[in-house]
Amino acid sequence: MERLKQKIVNEGKVLSASVLKVDSFLNHQIDPELMQGIGEEFVSRFKDDGITKILTLESSGIAPSVMTALQLGVPTVFARKRKSLTLIDNLYSAEVYSYTKRESSTISVSMDYIKNDDVVLIIDDFLANGQAAQGLIHMVEQSGATLAGVGIVIEKGFQSGRKIIEEQGIRVESLAVISSLENGKVTFKEDSPR
Repeated sequence: MERLKQKIVNEGKVLSASVLKVDSFLNHQIDPELMQGIGEEFVSRFKDDGITKILTLESSGIAPSVMTALQLGVPTVFARKRKSLTLIDNLYSAEVYSYTKRESSTISVSMDYIKNDDVVLIIDDFLANGQAAQGLIHMVEQSGATLAGVGIVIEKGFQSGRKIIEEQGIRVESLAVISSLENGKVTFKEDSPR
């Protein structure tokens, strides 16, 4: 997706050989027109899969998930990272490790919102080592729902996340795949059919 790649190049900040900051349009401030385009792109890739729910992780996955869900006419469910007084019983839960925050947390979703007859599309902002996606996949498995695939806005193709997920037979669709962040420069993997 060229518009996304241009945004990454123009506004992204390479903090290290493994960390890309995209706060100006995805992780802190949201570019709604870009999110709409991201939603359209995910819909074009998954429109024939019978999706009934989109599952994401708070908070950076919410904007692209909602835009995709809006165009598919389905709800977005987001896994919470923090404990809540109202989210205490009948939960799907998983442990995830955040590389950028360097901490593990338990994520949770109410069993009321994902049922065994759902077809779920997971969407997240980044795919690196696959920990967040693995946690969301685990929750879909707990529910007995069908997993249509995993949609990723930005994939760090030089890390192992895609391989781990695809080895489970799960489809991964990434809108921008970065092959390197070396020397402070973003290099994209050439677009190729998947």
